[in-house]
Amino acid sequence: MNPVSVSQGNSPIVLGLPHTGTFVPDGIMCKLNENGRKLADTDWHIDQLYDGVLDSATTVRANFHRYVIDANRDPSGVSLYPGQNTTTLVPLTDFDGSEIWNAPPTPVEIDARRTAFHAPYHAALKAELDRVREVHGVAILYDCHSIRSSIPFLFEGTLPDFNIGTNDGTTCASTIEHLVERACSAVADPRDPTYSQITNGRFKGGWTTRQYGRPDQSIHAIQMELAQSTYLATETPPWDYDEEKATALRYRLSHVLMALEGVAPSLREKT
Repeated sequence: MNPVSVSQGNSPIVLGLPHTGTFVPDGIMCKLNENGRKLADTDWHIDQLYDGVLDSATTVRANFHRYVIDANRDPSGVSLYPGQNTTTLVPLTDFDGSEIWNAPPTPVEIDARRTAFHAPYHAALKAELDRVREVHGVAILYDCHSIRSSIPFLFEGTLPDFNIGTNDGTTCASTIEHLVERACSAVADPRDPTYSQITNGRFKGGWTTRQYGRPDQSIHAIQMELAQSTYLATETPPWDYDEEKATALRYRLSHVLMALEGVAPSLREKT
């Protein structure tokens, strides 16, 4: 299987999807324990959720599961959140802190996975960001994620619905951060759901956002971590997609992405 799928669009927006893949090679799957084979920490159905929300956007999707290697972690293995519970480049536990391997990967195996999976994904993502910037004079990377709304091992309490990450405002123009905040909270109709949100809370943006967000080079990056309760029928197996919830959420996300597309020309003029 190709480790990455790319769909090119004609917009300045690039959607990154590093955690929706569920492919695990047989030689790796057999080393996972029963808990690991559940693949519980998948960003379930995020590709379906965003499909068609902005038809003009380019999408770059990792097809492999994050237990193979995490495409949103520093390839050197440096922690994104020093001093806090998190998962590593190749996770040794799930989000609940429970072991996932019968036979954890060796350094040699991790290097091989880095070459076979992590590097091709980021080569494709960089190529698309460079292409889009060449065409439009600016590129905006919107990194698409989701996670269970309650994971005591990673954070206290219940996660807000929208978790916006810009690494404390360093990965994109402030215009983008504020625009996304407003679009997330905009209610056009009293019947629309009200979503909670936070910026640079527990999730400030992963390695992808931090690596590519270079506003001075006309590449802006922002991460959106959605609480899975906003679009799943249940956050436990079988993680079913809830059409009613998802339709309402897609409507709000369309406003977010269209707002980003609309602001891109003004960012190009400033850079």
